[in-house]
Amino acid sequence: MTVGSTNDLFSTRRAGALLHPTCLPGPWGVLGASARKFVDFLADSGLSVWQTLPIGPTHRDLSPYQSLSAHAGNPEFIDLFELVVSGLLTEAELAEPGTNATEATKQREDSFALAAKRFFNQDGQGSNSPDQAGFQRFREANDYWLDDFCLFCAIREVQAVPGWLQWPESLRDRDSGALRDFMDQNQERLGRIRFEQFVFQQQWHHLREYARARGVLLFGDIPIFVAHDSADVWANRHLFKLDERGESTVVAGVPPDYFSPNGQHWGNPLYNWEAMAGEGYQWWLERLESQRHLFDLIRIDHFRGLQAYWEIPAQTPEPRYGYWVAGPGDRFLEACFNRFPDLPLVAENLGIISVDVEELRKRFHLPGMTVMQFGFDGSPDNPHLLHNHHARDLVYTGTHDNDTTLGWYRSLDDHTRRNVNEYLGTSGDGMPWPVIDAAFRSACSLAIVPMQDFLGLGTEARFNTPGTVVNNWVWQLDWNLLSKGLSYRISESVRQHGRRP
Repeated sequence: MTVGSTNDLFSTRRAGALLHPTCLPGPWGVLGASARKFVDFLADSGLSVWQTLPIGPTHRDLSPYQSLSAHAGNPEFIDLFELVVSGLLTEAELAEPGTNATEATKQREDSFALAAKRFFNQDGQGSNSPDQAGFQRFREANDYWLDDFCLFCAIREVQAVPGWLQWPESLRDRDSGALRDFMDQNQERLGRIRFEQFVFQQQWHHLREYARARGVLLFGDIPIFVAHDSADVWANRHLFKLDERGESTVVAGVPPDYFSPNGQHWGNPLYNWEAMAGEGYQWWLERLESQRHLFDLIRIDHFRGLQAYWEIPAQTPEPRYGYWVAGPGDRFLEACFNRFPDLPLVAENLGIISVDVEELRKRFHLPGMTVMQFGFDGSPDNPHLLHNHHARDLVYTGTHDNDTTLGWYRSLDDHTRRNVNEYLGTSGDGMPWPVIDAAFRSACSLAIVPMQDFLGLGTEARFNTPGTVVNNWVWQLDWNLLSKGLSYRISESVRQHGRRP
């Protein structure tokens, strides 16, 4: 008998905002006063869901979809001022943030090193100082990933080379003697990295409790693939399609689609699903376990890869040389829901979606996604049009990969713009609100709007342009734009369309 999601979060109409934490202003980090301020705005606006992108530590390109770990949190999010509150730092020790990324990172490392030294010496004096017993519970609960991640990051800092393939062979191949020697020589560095993850989880859980008290759910995102330069691949090479050195033999991507006419070469290593199945998909179950402790709702990015994925030979890296390969499908999802019957999964089913992908999603009762911007190709059967929406799905005005809705509308040709206006019953004045209000009218139980759309911003506020590597992931929210008038405007639309749970 096929199992599936038993989670009932989609039995209630809700509305939410899409904003990655890196967009929040905060000189010392965002998981303190800055994040709480944003939760207050959501709650005051009648919004009950905060959707983020993946929250792991990133590479230099800042992409949250290419993380150093499938489990760890990004230490850049940590609010250092909260360590002042807990007595592990003083205000005088918080220097002005560095003027460039390298300087700022070094200053944060120094601050964490000082705080960690005090913590492990147990001389933090604040009433909120983290306790040693809590730290031990954290280590025990996360032992399936934490030590490998800390070791990976520590070696990465010392080696100062692009990735683990360039490390000395003994470290690259995890020689037990070499790793033991490294740990003996870098105890303080390993302790600092471990402490960072402990503090991240503490601050995140405090934020989640604060959000729950204000009626706001946290909605996370799992990239289906992981970065080659990650603790996960380094520590689990047998679970990926790699050669003897650890190089990828094939990589992930997508064929030509709406976002990229030439297709996309993501470069992620692909899973050895046979090896995964032989271990009962334990690596994936642990990954889901990590996210369940952080979020109330979880999206699997590129869900279609579970049915079939685009495999590109590493030696011929153009996407057009790729081919479809069957994914783990039902067996994988059965393992997930057998372990977690109430797993709150959402399937990202955008792009080239075949009938068998939708059948897989529906067999497991997983909500899918519709995007208002995708609805106006002239076909009345387009699944993204309002009259084709379904109650347990999600509707977005646009995603993090789209232009803002105002930017999208301005870029349309005259014919398509007329289609939009006629369908929505608008002259186009007040864009993007005609699209936002339409999304709120949708039959979909959850409507998500990027904050840039709520703010009425144009292309200058676009967060990511797929297939490009510059000017992405850097947009910042201006607190001055979060006016009481905006909060009231959102709240009224939420109320009118029955989305206040």
